[in-house]
Amino acid sequence: MVPFKLRSLIRAIPPASISSDIPRSSRFTPLPALEQLIRSFHSTPASLSKGSPAGNNSKSAEKTKPAPGGAYARTDDAIRVEYPASGELSSSSRIISGADRAGVNTLATFSLQGKVGVVTGGARGLGLVMGQGMVISGAELAIVDLNKEEAEKQAKLIVEAFQKEHPNAKNLPKVTAHYADVSDPESVDSCVAEIIGAHGKIDNLVTSAGFTENFEAINYPIDRMRKLWGVNVDGTYLFATAVAKHLMDRGSKGSMVFIGSMSGSIVNVPQPQAPYNAAKAAVRHLAASLSVEWAKAGIRVNCISPGYMLTALTQKILDDNPELKTKWTSLIPQGRMGNPPDLMGPVVFLLSDASGYVTGADLRVDGGYTVT
Repeated sequence: MVPFKLRSLIRAIPPASISSDIPRSSRFTPLPALEQLIRSFHSTPASLSKGSPAGNNSKSAEKTKPAPGGAYARTDDAIRVEYPASGELSSSSRIISGADRAGVNTLATFSLQGKVGVVTGGARGLGLVMGQGMVISGAELAIVDLNKEEAEKQAKLIVEAFQKEHPNAKNLPKVTAHYADVSDPESVDSCVAEIIGAHGKIDNLVTSAGFTENFEAINYPIDRMRKLWGVNVDGTYLFATAVAKHLMDRGSKGSMVFIGSMSGSIVNVPQPQAPYNAAKAAVRHLAASLSVEWAKAGIRVNCISPGYMLTALTQKILDDNPELKTKWTSLIPQGRMGNPPDLMGPVVFLLSDASGYVTGADLRVDGGYTVT
């Protein structure tokens, strides 16, 4: 049986169109088999094209009457797609109890139980909050930061907070602190080796190390620009490739999330920050490029592009420049700046098996800023 849409398309092509007076070099020439099929449908009664005996046109038409409106979503009434019974759902689609160490009911694929995650720039700000979300979802965590003392403090606090909130948890999360200058290859390699030594493996990576500076381009010193790119771009590349090598050596799948910015897609106003915007655009496209290069190795790479987030650092800037907050929020459809916990769900989703068919994506968490 030829699907309804194909039959309609074939009938819409007049036989003459196959052999017109248009020069052969400038017209579409169908393959012989397709040309024969098209001609056969122009010369065959509709009843015979459905395999019905001649003279049974009324019965054929009756059989092909569409079902009552809303009964099925289809273009060919011979096709029916039914929902499977609940007992036929795959195990990955079922809600399970106790998937994470806290015993919380959750969709199995969202759990990071048994995974080891690394967060660069994880001792403060957005990196710290995303690391907390990973731990809550079942992962072990390695916090990487230039300030190892602060990273050690936060690692301890994460475990204590988890124990307080889940006093009956069977297992406490393992959270470690590590030093790295993400812009230095030797420092990165040493840090990755240290994490593997402490946890035995790495499954997930979040590259949150980065910073911005607001300078007019003509007044921005080149050494400052190189440092900015060294942390935001080089740091992302160096950690990603180091972790990818580890995953490939293990023959294991993995998931990475690069923290970009909506500034990689739009130009922020009123503050000038061309070097930062360009750096974050590079991070976004690096994620897309590596996602293709590493797809066959089972390594997914995605990007999260936050909008204006109300971190402690941002709050200090806005306290000193209240008119800036008014300007920013006036451009955000949701009418507010984002809070760091707004990134917990997106990062867990992209790291977990729930996003198993998502790679090379840029997930903008910006309150709608970039779509206006």
